[in-house]
Amino acid sequence: MPATQSTRPHIFTLAWPLLVELVLSVAIGVVGTTLAAQTSDIAGAAFAIANQISVTLFLLFRIVGSGVGVVITQSLGGGQRERANRVALASVGASTWIGAVTALVALVGADGLLALLQTPADVLPLATPFLMALAPAMLFDAWNASMAAVMRAHLRTRDTLVVLVAMHLSHLALALPLMHGFGPLPALGLPGYALALALSRALGLALHLLLWRRHLHLVPRRADWWHLPRRELAEVLHIGVPAAAENIAWRLSFMAAMAAAGTLGAHALATHAYVQQIGSMIIVFSLATAFAVEIMVGHMVGAGELGAAHRLVRTSLYRGLVISGTVSGAVALAGPLLLRMFTSDPTIVAEGALLLWLGVLVELGRTFNLVVINALRATGDVRFPVVAGAASMLLVLAGGSWLLAIHFGLGLKGLYIAFAADEWIRGLVMWRRWSVHAWVPHARAARRKLRR
Repeated sequence: MPATQSTRPHIFTLAWPLLVELVLSVAIGVVGTTLAAQTSDIAGAAFAIANQISVTLFLLFRIVGSGVGVVITQSLGGGQRERANRVALASVGASTWIGAVTALVALVGADGLLALLQTPADVLPLATPFLMALAPAMLFDAWNASMAAVMRAHLRTRDTLVVLVAMHLSHLALALPLMHGFGPLPALGLPGYALALALSRALGLALHLLLWRRHLHLVPRRADWWHLPRRELAEVLHIGVPAAAENIAWRLSFMAAMAAAGTLGAHALATHAYVQQIGSMIIVFSLATAFAVEIMVGHMVGAGELGAAHRLVRTSLYRGLVISGTVSGAVALAGPLLLRMFTSDPTIVAEGALLLWLGVLVELGRTFNLVVINALRATGDVRFPVVAGAASMLLVLAGGSWLLAIHFGLGLKGLYIAFAADEWIRGLVMWRRWSVHAWVPHARAARRKLRR
């Protein structure tokens, strides 16, 4: 039977485990940057730029993860459990192929990828082996991302939180001795961090398989690990390809901005890296809300509750703006103190503190994008965000970063002005799309497909 409004959990019940997951993920990134920065600001910059490439490659996994999440939530909302199971198993084989290709790109293309980002010459000797060492973890991340998406679609966000906690605790426990050496273990530096990451992700895969068996009664067969069923994946790709394209377009534009930062030298790159790590502590609140909204809207679309979906998105957006503004303002006030966690350089601290205030504008605009785009995706309206956002990403985010930072000589301040302008332009466009109900035909089409 489809989930009814009385049996469906409150959005906060879904959001708080997602928030904790995201906070832990950000904390690990902050810890990694801190450990690298303790060696030198050059090592901190190497960690940041290699990690940005890794995150960009990770977006390929959203081709599977985003599509799987939406198709399964709509199926479960419409009472189609067998359809949901077939899609879940199809995601395993798709993740194998995407993860393997991504790992291969990082392994053999590290030099070229870092060169594209204008990585300073003094950063390359540390960044290249680190990026190559991250390759094995990417394959495990592909499986974990899709399997976690399936668990969340089944409203089991607490279980995914347990897996994430186990992964991060094991990562930290292994990273410290592998990076700095312990007893007979040699100090591996940044590659030691990557090795610890791969081992922790292997643990996460084992836990996901256990939870799939116990709670979802799903056990992938040997063939499921490489088979690509056409019908199920067609549904996933219909949602996942545009969703991933929107994320990849943003990430590529952001990487172009990172390349602009790279031309400003290792000092500016380190400043940008530290501010980004602090800023990532803000975005988690909007992300948790957005992911919970996507899950709930998917179930509501499957059940035909379009009015409830509209009210949920409107309320969640207002709350997200209040929370994002409050948190980003508090972080900006504490900026100098937070920046001294990474460096004692007074120039980096002063410039970084200014960037955090500009970050308040960035985060408010970003809240529109995260909440509304995820809601549009859950209804099946996935192409408009890509088409509408591409021009802003290319011209405002990428082009504006180079124009303001390099041509007009504003440096990192120019980058953040471009970031804010892009987020607000796209965010307001997406909100108008939602508020005029342009997504309703897509939601009705998804509902009709479930009735076949």
